[in-house]
Amino acid sequence: MFVLDTNVVSELMRPAPEPRVFEWVDAISRNDLFIAVFTQCEILFGIAKMPHGARRDVLVARAGIMFSDRFHGRILAFDSLAAVHYVDIFTSRGKLGRPIAPFDAGIAAIARANGMAMVTRNVKDFHGVGLDIIDPWSA
Repeated sequence: MFVLDTNVVSELMRPAPEPRVFEWVDAISRNDLFIAVFTQCEILFGIAKMPHGARRDVLVARAGIMFSDRFHGRILAFDSLAAVHYVDIFTSRGKLGRPIAPFDAGIAAIARANGMAMVTRNVKDFHGVGLDIIDPWSA
């Protein structure tokens, strides 16, 4: 099973997603693809910061479809086990001099707590957090 990083979900919301990403996602059973609640936060926050207009309206609609339909029942929450993993990921990366962004640490913690692989373009952001990492842009 797989947790899609925010950049993968964002790519899938584009009018014409990168073919390699679309093909990789399409080849996996829908029931094996998940997103973390932090990805939903990042997408919605990004849209909320946009000026009102047609582009924002389109993205609001696409986000609604993404979260209410495509990933319905497969948005993973941040729970107490994920919190333990979060602290480990965040502090261990900091001690190595390779800090990780709070949302990335949260997404990684949720993936690790659920025993899932991470799907992202930002491989270096998740290196060394104890996850199998897949880059669909290069798969």
